[in-house]
Amino acid sequence: MIRQMIEEDIAAVQHIARETWKETYQELLPETVQQKFLDSAYSTPMLLKRMEKTEILIAERNGRPVGFYNMTRIDTDGDVELTALYILPEYQRQGIGRELFAGSLTLLDRAIQMFVYVDDLNDPAKAFYEKLGFELLEVFDEDFEGVPVETAQYVYMIQQSALCV
Repeated sequence: MIRQMIEEDIAAVQHIARETWKETYQELLPETVQQKFLDSAYSTPMLLKRMEKTEILIAERNGRPVGFYNMTRIDTDGDVELTALYILPEYQRQGIGRELFAGSLTLLDRAIQMFVYVDDLNDPAKAFYEKLGFELLEVFDEDFEGVPVETAQYVYMIQQSALCV
């Protein structure tokens, strides 16, 4: 089941983020960097703010949250950014990410394109987004919590621009 996040989901979202980051980034980022980011980005006040200013969807299995999907609201240009898509490791590769993505599209009737940024060394995530139809725009260097990383920017065309009739 896919549904909107509620305040009672905060602890579950924090747990999902920590477990997923531990599994995904153990070889890519130092543990101290992971911890610093998670403590900030997934603190209770930050999640409350995200609930107010963005869209967060929860994936449940047997009444238990097992994944979440966070995206910005549509901006004036029709752009949306997918900022987080995390599924507990034991529930990955079961179609839950695809379900969350499909659920997000139902909220994007006025959107034109969706962007997502992925660590360029995170091959499973890149393959997932490419399977969904995202196209690679560029790879660039940036600083993540003091660590140099390469980031891949992808775009998914939700609707063709009105100019492309």
